Amino acid sequence: MSGVATAEMPRAANLPTGLRRVGADERAGALYRGPVKAVILDWSGTLADEHVIAPIDVLLDVFKRHGVEITMEEARLPLGLRKDEHIAKILAIPDVQRRWKEAHDGAASMACDVQTLYNEFIPKQLEVMRKHTSLIPGAVDAVDELRDQFKCKIGVTTGLPQALAEVMLHDGSGQGFVPDSNVSADTIPKGLGCRPAPFMVYENLAQLGVYPIHSVVKVDDTAVGVAEGVNAGCWSVGIAGAGSYTNVKTRQHWAVLDRNDKEARLEHARSELVKGGAHYVIDSISLLPVVVRDINSRLAEGDRP
Repeated sequence: MSGVATAEMPRAANLPTGLRRVGADERAGALYRGPVKAVILDWSGTLADEHVIAPIDVLLDVFKRHGVEITMEEARLPLGLRKDEHIAKILAIPDVQRRWKEAHDGAASMACDVQTLYNEFIPKQLEVMRKHTSLIPGAVDAVDELRDQFKCKIGVTTGLPQALAEVMLHDGSGQGFVPDSNVSADTIPKGLGCRPAPFMVYENLAQLGVYPIHSVVKVDDTAVGVAEGVNAGCWSVGIAGAGSYTNVKTRQHWAVLDRNDKEARLEHARSELVKGGAHYVIDSISLLPVVVRDINSRLAEGDRP
């Protein structure tokens, strides 16, 4: 065969001789049609710390120490990002920046202020986090089913640094959860970027030895974490019922809300996760095995994320 497009090898219009665009039907035999091999889970709001309580009071306190009152909604807005980026995004909120200037003789916040706030946040977060490492109900059973029935490997990602992830790993193991791989935001070179960049997913897959990307599912409770999966090229699942978008101060706060209020908050969470590009949105991690079963059927038919 000469390599030149002929009548038997149709060439798309405007492509030069010697270049052939291969159609999807011709490539169908090479498509991966096997099952899901790996599920990559976020920590806070997905696996543990139901409703993402741990970082919020710390962020409010750290900003207050610098003369700036921020709201719970402002503190939650950038959740899912690496924590220095999270703090920078809070400072970029116009009302927060206005308050910062009022508290600092008209001076705008700078990169050094972000670093100062971050340096104060980490040790305080470490103290608080130990109270919020309980796994979300249904998490262990869902992971066990993914492993036992679907033979999936399990990885985890977090926007927190590894020092804080170690606390969750330790406490999670005592509750029956031990992942096969673990990647924290500070283990990825800053030049590559954290969420919504896909590199924490890719690093998990390197540790797990898993490919192709179509055989991978990313699970998160934030739009930026869902987008991380979409940008990686894998299936992306949003969890609405236990994440930050429920916007409650405590788990007890959620428990006493009436049905209509809960449903309104859940619908808001679902909507935000869809905006992030989720292929599936579920209210509870207990539904994750159902999602994987459905993805397996789609993969068998040659479907792709």
